[in-house]
Amino acid sequence: MHTPLSPETEAVHGNSASPLPTLDLVAPIHMTSTFRFQDVDHGAGLFDGSREGYVYSRMANPTVDLLQEKLARLEGAEDAVATASGMAAIAAVVMSLLKPGENLVAAATLYGGTFALFNTHLKRWGIAVRFLPAACFGDPAAITAAIDSETRLVFIETPANPTLDVVDIALWAGIARQHGLPLIVDNTFASPLLQRPLALGAEAVVHSATKYLGGHGDIIGGIVAGSRKLTERIRENYTHLFGPCLSPFNAWLVLRGIKTLALRMRRHSESAMAIAQWLAGYPKIERVYYPGLESHPGHAIARRQMKAFGGMIAFEITGGLTAGKQMMNRLRLCTLAVSLGDCETLIQHPASMTHATYSPAERQAAGISDGLIRLSVGLEAPEDIIADLEQAMARG
Repeated sequence: MHTPLSPETEAVHGNSASPLPTLDLVAPIHMTSTFRFQDVDHGAGLFDGSREGYVYSRMANPTVDLLQEKLARLEGAEDAVATASGMAAIAAVVMSLLKPGENLVAAATLYGGTFALFNTHLKRWGIAVRFLPAACFGDPAAITAAIDSETRLVFIETPANPTLDVVDIALWAGIARQHGLPLIVDNTFASPLLQRPLALGAEAVVHSATKYLGGHGDIIGGIVAGSRKLTERIRENYTHLFGPCLSPFNAWLVLRGIKTLALRMRRHSESAMAIAQWLAGYPKIERVYYPGLESHPGHAIARRQMKAFGGMIAFEITGGLTAGKQMMNRLRLCTLAVSLGDCETLIQHPASMTHATYSPAERQAAGISDGLIRLSVGLEAPEDIIADLEQAMARG
C-alpha cells in the first residue's frame, strides 16, 4: 500500500512523471493544440470514450492533467479541474450547478470579481444570490435562514478578501450538509499547505492559481478541486463547451511554483506575523486584521482550521483614507499593485481598487472600510518591509 506523503513532500514529488512514456525529471510542457490518431478507429474510440488518450487540448492535455492530479492530492480531493483563471474556476462551479430560478447563499465578504459575478451578472441569467453580512458569519440561525428550497450551493472565502475575516468552515459545511447542499470554499488566501477545507466538510475548493500556487506573479490560472461527480459535471456542462482551459505552459509554471509552496508559505506566514505585530504596536495604526494575532476575532477558529496564518494583512491608519493614500504613495520597497501571493510585497486600497465593485452600503455590510489597506507580504526580509512602512508613515 502506498504510504501517504506529507503535504510538503507531496508538493515536491507527488505525480512528477508525465502521463506519456518519458523519463524527464521535470515533466515536459506539451504545447500542442491537437493530437495525432494512429488510425480512424483509434480516433473514433477516443471520441466515443471506448479508448483512453488525448484528442484536443481544450478538453485534456498531459501537462494540465499533471497539475490537476497534483492539486487533487494536495487538497485531499478525488479530482480537480484547471481553468484559465480563478474567476473561470468560480464561474465553472456556479454555471454548472445552478439554473434560472435557483439561488446560492454566499458570505458577503468576497474578492471583488467574485462579488461582481454574483451580485450583477448572475441576475441576468435569473440566478439570485443571498449575501450574508459579515456580522452573521458565525450565526447558525442566520445562515440557515438564508437557505430555501431553491438554494443549490453555499459559497465562502476564508480568510476573506480583504478583511481577513475567518469563517468557520466546519460550521458552514454542517449546515449546508443538513440541507443537502455543497459548500464551496475559496482557499486562495490559505493554499492547501495551510488549510484543507474538504477535510472540514466542504464539497469543493476553488483557487486563483495566479496567487500562492504560482507564486511568482507571472501566470493567470484557476483550480476547482472536489468530488469526481462534481468535476465531471463541470467538464461536461461548462469547461469543454465554454472553453476556459488553462494553457499547458501556465500549467507547467504552476507545477513549478508548487514545488516551493511549502517553503514560501512558511516564509510568508512568519514575515506576516512579524509585520502584523509591529503594526499592532505602531502609534499611527488604528487596527490590524491578521488571524495570527490574538486580538483577531477569528483567531481561535483560525488556530483550529489553519496550519499557519498566511501572508495577508489588512490595517487601518490614523487619518483614514487620506493618510492611507499619502502613506502608500511614499513607499519605496512595497509595490503598489493588486493581486497577492507574489515574491514581492504588494499593497493596495480595496475600496477604490479590488473591491470597487461594491457600493458603499455593500462594503459596509462586508466590513470593508474606506480606509482599509491590504498588504500581501512577500519573501523579503520582514525588517526591510517594516522600515519601508515606518518611513512612509513617519513623514505624515
